[in-house]
Amino acid sequence: MAMVNPEVEELFKDAENLYQEALKELEEGRIRKAAENAWGATAKATDALLYARAKVEIVRGLGRTREIYKLAEKDSEVGALVKEYNDRILHLHGNCFYEGICKIPGIDLEKLIVETGRYIENTKKIGLNK
Repeated sequence: MAMVNPEVEELFKDAENLYQEALKELEEGRIRKAAENAWGATAKATDALLYARAKVEIVRGLGRTREIYKLAEKDSEVGALVKEYNDRILHLHGNCFYEGICKIPGIDLEKLIVETGRYIENTKKIGLNK
C-alpha cells in the first residue's frame, strides 16, 4: 500500500476544519461567512485531489479550475465531481461570498453548504485510494 503524501493529508484536514467552521457559521445564521468557509473547504479538498491524482502543485483561482477540468477529461471519477465543484465556485464563492447574493432562485444555498461534507468525502475516496 502506497504512503499518503503528508501534504495531501494536511490539505484534507484543512478542508474538514473549514467545513466544520462553515457548519458553525450556518448554525449561527451567518450564511455569507458559511459560504466562504464551505468554498474554502471545497478548494482545499480539490487541491488535495489534484495533488494526489495528477501530481499538480497547489494552484489558485482559475488554475485550480483549469486543472480539475484537465484531469476530468481523462479520469471519469474526477469528472463526476466537476458539477459539484462548479456549483460551489459559482454559488458559494462567486454569488454569495463575493457578490453578497445569498438568496438565489432555484438554489438551496444552505443545502449546498451542508453537502460540502459529501464533496470532501468523495474527493478523499478518489484521492487517497489511488
